[in-house]
Amino acid sequence: MTSNIVVVGSCMIDFVSYAPRLPIAGETIHGDKFVTNFGGKGANQCVAAAKLGGNTALIAKVGDDVWGAKYIDNLIKQGVNTEYVKIAPNSSSGIAQINVSNSGENQIVIVAGANQLLTPSDIQDASTIISNASVVILQLETPINTAVKAMQLSKGITILNGAPALKTFDQQILTLPTLFCVNETEASIFSGQLIHSISDAELAAKKLIAKGCKSVLITLGEQGALYLTEDSNKPALRVVSPKVNSIDTTGAGDAFLGGLAYFLAVKGYTIENAIEAACIVAADSVTKFGTQISFPGPEILKSIKI
Repeated sequence: MTSNIVVVGSCMIDFVSYAPRLPIAGETIHGDKFVTNFGGKGANQCVAAAKLGGNTALIAKVGDDVWGAKYIDNLIKQGVNTEYVKIAPNSSSGIAQINVSNSGENQIVIVAGANQLLTPSDIQDASTIISNASVVILQLETPINTAVKAMQLSKGITILNGAPALKTFDQQILTLPTLFCVNETEASIFSGQLIHSISDAELAAKKLIAKGCKSVLITLGEQGALYLTEDSNKPALRVVSPKVNSIDTTGAGDAFLGGLAYFLAVKGYTIENAIEAACIVAADSVTKFGTQISFPGPEILKSIKI
């Protein structure tokens, strides 16, 4: 079975605490609510594309604990091809501890678990589905050499989400992907350029291009996104995000990337139009609580006039 969108990445169980504000270092505060959700950047991005109507497949590892089988069941219910989602013996599933404030800001700590056991051998086993995909998405919650192997096998568009950011890394994570996508914090770490403004973000993008990126996409939260290619004749593109009432920003970047892949692979949009449409998907996701459960379905497509 082929899929036009293949995601290589992580599955996490999200343990989410909601509180009036985020605690400062060493502080204990009372929260309002606790929930458990399915998350992880890889699975989130795959589900985001699937919920829009994309033909998706996930290549991932889960633990042989109580959460592993439940996660695979969740993916199946979301319409994701799970042929290459494997249960790792004697391993725990990945978990993420998330705090969310009333303003929608969040703090996240992850423990990778079985995600660290996703190897280049697993990628080789899935070489056919990867090479046939229109878009392949990757992140850094699984080993770097695994992402590198997948990008080497891909014949389509590759999108590497540089998250979590790394201070030392294999340069191939910059030079191999068609598109290197990071948020402001991650862009600062990879480029060495602090970002306090849109002009700072453009400077960071230029530095990443100088480091070997083919194209760079920096997500700017409620301010939208900035896109720059290695073509010096093309100026940086700024895309503005719709104004919404944000209640939970967790997973917004994943909604954006899943949407981006969908609009590129399924709708055949230009990269510029796909970024604009993906901003609408991400903006919609922050108006609801949770990660995968907040991602919009095909109904959002009616509001996208591009």
